[in-house]
Amino acid sequence: MKNRIITISREFGSGGRTIGKKVAEGLNIPCYDSELIEKIAAESGFHKNYIKEAGEYAPGGMLASAFAHGTAGPTNEDYLWKIQCRIITELAEKESCVIVGRCADYILRGKADCLRVFIHADMDFRAKRIVEVYGEREASPEQRLKEKDKRRAAYHRFYTDMKWGHAQNYDLTLNSGTLGIDRCVELIRQLY
Repeated sequence: MKNRIITISREFGSGGRTIGKKVAEGLNIPCYDSELIEKIAAESGFHKNYIKEAGEYAPGGMLASAFAHGTAGPTNEDYLWKIQCRIITELAEKESCVIVGRCADYILRGKADCLRVFIHADMDFRAKRIVEVYGEREASPEQRLKEKDKRRAAYHRFYTDMKWGHAQNYDLTLNSGTLGIDRCVELIRQLY
């Protein structure tokens, strides 16, 4: 595969989506984020809100337990995972691009020339950012951050058996709270 792919994994509120979009704009290549959800929805028949939520939850409860023990069939999440893997692989084969989230770093391992990036920041930076940028209520943004990160980590672990955010799983980890969004964009573009 001759295309160069940048995958952006990120903590909630760290600006990873914004960084991915700015990197893609600067390199004049496409960025796939919500577009992935739309592609998965079109192919699966599931509503995009369901796909967005399913992409941050590891299958759990009695059904997943039964599946793990061979007493039940695949879950909706497993079905969506297979579609997601295929779509991400096809996008990487088609063109150079930036892919935000959805375990693209893992899906493309060994299949593409990939720069795997993880964006993180401290709790104060992220809490302030989700209130200002996403309109989260100011009462408890820290709790919302913890919940979202916990779900993303569980989903990533379930499907990849890798620790989400663990530096050894990425080529580059950047603290957007310290470096700033624009500096992160610049550093990633330089490595492209």
